[in-house]
Amino acid sequence: TLELMDRHQIQAAITSISSPGVYFGDATASAKLARICNEFSAKLIGEYPDRFGAFAVLPLPDVHAALHEIEYAYDILKLDGFVLMTSYDDIYLGNPRFEEIFQELEKRKAVVFIHPDAPQNAKNIKIGVPDFTLEFIFDTTRTVTSLIVSGTMERYPSIRFILSHAGGTVPFAAWRIARGILAAKGVSPKERISRTEEITSVMQKFYYDTALSAVPNVFRSLQELVETSQILFGSDYPFANEDVTHFTINGINGYEGFTEKDREKIHWKNAAALFPRVQMQR
Repeated sequence: TLELMDRHQIQAAITSISSPGVYFGDATASAKLARICNEFSAKLIGEYPDRFGAFAVLPLPDVHAALHEIEYAYDILKLDGFVLMTSYDDIYLGNPRFEEIFQELEKRKAVVFIHPDAPQNAKNIKIGVPDFTLEFIFDTTRTVTSLIVSGTMERYPSIRFILSHAGGTVPFAAWRIARGILAAKGVSPKERISRTEEITSVMQKFYYDTALSAVPNVFRSLQELVETSQILFGSDYPFANEDVTHFTINGINGYEGFTEKDREKIHWKNAAALFPRVQMQR
């Protein structure tokens, strides 16, 4: 990993446990696996403090065990934030079941990276492509909608949320999502027109990474929703190989819609503001 980072002039990386996470139906095993992963991350940072940071993984959907791990990972291991899957047992993040989790994350003004997983019923959808092709981006969109319609985003404004893969379909579907949320809240069709911006402004509080998304049509859609200050470099390595890292860097550098100042923000300045412990610099 260090050799790859050096080849691409990547000073530091924030690691995380991706899909499928650490829960496979056994809560006790999940708690043990989360602890192993988080202690490994702390050891990695201890050996290379200027090259690595890490998001702690939580043994959800066991809320009690996850609360215990938040305290240990943040207060003892001093990790840099937390990674959450978009759903656990098809329970999305805005569900009241996770209220205590967000209360604790709010106290710590935590950085929370959200990575998608495929919902359980995805296996019944026979299209012929891997889950990451469609289900990952749709599950990100579902959990974002869940966080907004439930009021979670409003109740916990100090949590900094990062969405992988440029937010799934959120930038493209922002207007439609906003209208649907307003409808769910009982807002009249006429009033929804004037209040759409109210919901899209919440979507603008998320950060969006560039993993598997560094192409012009995605960037254009993302720019319609957020400022460059909300975009972060993401590689999806090692699930995506080194060629994709190279493609992502070239995609950012070659996109005509970004200025040099924009690229500087995306490549490291925005991340440096979120992770001051890690020496984010070129």
